Amino acid sequence: MNQTPTPVSEYAAIDRTIQHYIDGARTGSGQTMAHAFHADATIFGYIGSDLFAGPIQKLFEWNDANGPSSDLAARITSLDVVGTTAVARLEIENWTGHRFTDFFTLLKVEGDWKITNKVFHLHA
Repeated sequence: MNQTPTPVSEYAAIDRTIQHYIDGARTGSGQTMAHAFHADATIFGYIGSDLFAGPIQKLFEWNDANGPSSDLAARITSLDVVGTTAVARLEIENWTGHRFTDFFTLLKVEGDWKITNKVFHLHA
C-alpha cells in the first residue's frame, strides 16, 4: 500500500477545478463550467423518474437554459486523492431552487485536474 501523502497543493488544484463548476452554476454559464471537465466527460443521474445521462454537454445545455443561481451555496464534503485520480462529493443548495449531491471522479490530465464523470442525486 502506498503511504506517500498527497501534497496539499493537489487538493488546492482540485478545489480550483471544482470551483469552475460552481462558478458556472452560479452564473448560468455552461462555458465557464466546461473548464472543470474533460472533453469526454459523462453525466448520470435522475430527474424525477427520468434518467439524465450522456455526454457532459447535456449538463452545459441544461445549465445555460436554467440561467444564473446567484444564491447557490456549495461545499466539498469529501475528497479522496490517490496519485493522478480523485473522487469528490459536493453538496449544492439553491441551484435554481434545487438541492443536489454530486459525486465527481477526477483525473490529472497533462498536469491539470479534470472531472471525467459526474453522478448526481436530485433531492426531493
